[in-house]
Amino acid sequence: MPFEFQGKHVTVAGLGVSGVPAAKVLHGLGARVTVVNDGADERARAQAAELEALGITVRLGDGDTLPDGTELIVTAPGWKPTKPLFTAAGQAGVPVWGDVELAWRLRRPDSAPWLAVTGTNGKTTTVQMLASILKAAGLRTAAVGNIGVSLLDAVTGDEECDVLAVELSSYQLHWAPSLRAHSAAVLNLAPDHLDWHGSMEAYAADKGRIYEGNHVACVYNVADKATEDLVREADVEEGCRAIGFTLGSPAPSQLGVVDGILVDRAFVENRHKNAQELAEVSDVNPPAPHNIANALAAAALARAFGVPAAAVRDGLRAFTPDAHRIAHVADVDGVAYVDDSKATNTHATEASLAAYESIVWIAGGLAKGATFDELVAGAAKRLRGAVLIGADRALIREALTRHAPEVPVVDLDRADTGAMLQAVQEARRLARPGDTVLLAPACASMDMFTNYNQRGDAFARAVRELGA
Repeated sequence: MPFEFQGKHVTVAGLGVSGVPAAKVLHGLGARVTVVNDGADERARAQAAELEALGITVRLGDGDTLPDGTELIVTAPGWKPTKPLFTAAGQAGVPVWGDVELAWRLRRPDSAPWLAVTGTNGKTTTVQMLASILKAAGLRTAAVGNIGVSLLDAVTGDEECDVLAVELSSYQLHWAPSLRAHSAAVLNLAPDHLDWHGSMEAYAADKGRIYEGNHVACVYNVADKATEDLVREADVEEGCRAIGFTLGSPAPSQLGVVDGILVDRAFVENRHKNAQELAEVSDVNPPAPHNIANALAAAALARAFGVPAAAVRDGLRAFTPDAHRIAHVADVDGVAYVDDSKATNTHATEASLAAYESIVWIAGGLAKGATFDELVAGAAKRLRGAVLIGADRALIREALTRHAPEVPVVDLDRADTGAMLQAVQEARRLARPGDTVLLAPACASMDMFTNYNQRGDAFARAVRELGA
């Protein structure tokens, strides 16, 4: 509660999108705030000046030393647990919270419950779908958290909500020990951010924190047993239910798909015999298999909150996906060109490739330690050809040689941003009417582009030049 912070010496670790708001909120609550930051670049200096004008102490270029007298650390989610700052905090008995933990502790007693979502892939889309469904039900809501809208702003601002749709990363969950959601979902689990967490087991454990203390429903992916295992391990409120979602026909206490219809056998009377139609597969945009799974997870959380079936349908119909997520750019000479630049790891790319029957695949970038054999082996029968770009393209080429030797491969040995135009031109040469040219890189973009958005924009521009 706010009065707890009066006079406390709180160290905020990291400036940026979470650190600056946290420092301001804590200062406003009467805490004595010191901000420490590793960097001292122009942006950091500008943020420091803004905070110092309020009377907040800022130490730039010194993110490893624990300030004397610190009673609490509030950290940016991306700071690794192995940093010397946190080692020193542990030795001194100083608790460490993330911005999500701070937001949770600052909630008013009558504040909106949280419907929380995590997973290796699909978090943002699912949370946006959930918010659209909740709004269709007439509820005041917002999509917040890792999605870009600060949870601190949501819980301390003047705008009142009935319920929050909350995206949480594994980083955020690691630093949020007190979080207790109304209901939560883990969409999927695949190796990611292992350099931060240290192991797959630690990564999964942090994801699983989202289920701790759930009140109504723990939503899991029937096709991903690891998510169900996390539900089994969670300590939840009495009466909280395990709710599965599946692309197949649902069993009792599951949501699934029957004859092109999304159906609910979890939140209905006599679920062993009855099912409730929620929406048609065609109401999901785009109706790729992994996106249907996202829609089912969003529907499960909404139904756990008591949303009627019609609102699920209306919310899914109203939802428009963000750019660079399975975005259809254009059809040129009978070939579809699809931008999934957001597919920055193998798990996301596996889902993207599974959505199409015959593909010319544009891939490559920074692999982040990933391997590609399993991905290529699973998609080999769908590949018409492949065009490879980026710093670690050789890793994908070698996997293609091992598992899809008959697939023609164009290896573009250039790192300038103009390589995307050539990649699209080469893909056009390989494609046949009815094919899909799919940008699903399975890699990060920073070797050639500022981010995945710029990469996707370059792809879309190149496609438009084809049709000009």
